[in-house]
Amino acid sequence: MPRETTQLRVGRITKAHGLKGGIKLELYTDDPDRRFTPGATFTLQVPDDSPWSGKTLELDELRWYNGHPVAFFAGIDDRTGAESLARAILWVEQDADAETGEDDAWYDHQLVGLQVLRDGVEVGTVARVDHLPAQDLLAVDTPSRGEVLVPFVSAIVPAVDIAAGTVTVTPPQGLFEDPEDTSRPETVTD
Repeated sequence: MPRETTQLRVGRITKAHGLKGGIKLELYTDDPDRRFTPGATFTLQVPDDSPWSGKTLELDELRWYNGHPVAFFAGIDDRTGAESLARAILWVEQDADAETGEDDAWYDHQLVGLQVLRDGVEVGTVARVDHLPAQDLLAVDTPSRGEVLVPFVSAIVPAVDIAAGTVTVTPPQGLFEDPEDTSRPETVTD
């Protein structure tokens, strides 16, 4: 039986660097030494009308300049070629069952579809994971409130059990229910 794979987003091309085809990257991986090795192949996410649509890139080398990653890809030899790739998203194939190598880290595809439990009661299902600069958010589909965004921090999401298919949450009051009406009654004066 063939192995099931999934695509992982590992980076985004930001802009050209220098004249010899260098490309600055924004990394979406905690392990660039493993993902960005010479010979690594990346699937590109670009607009359908891009000349790069449906193509892949092979990494020649990843260098660091002033703490910023700069990639050199096979066939991209000048600034014009590098500029044509600006804003492309880089994806890699990953074995769907592969572990992240960390106890408290999961791939997005492992979290999507998990039941979200609060005090042992299901409140929804993880629909996606949003990666924001300040923190990650779990987008939870709920029957009563629609989509609820839950900060993916240990104080609010203390447990993830992939084997059981659950995520345990301890959210603040009002995140999964309508806040209680705290308005004061109007005072009538004569």
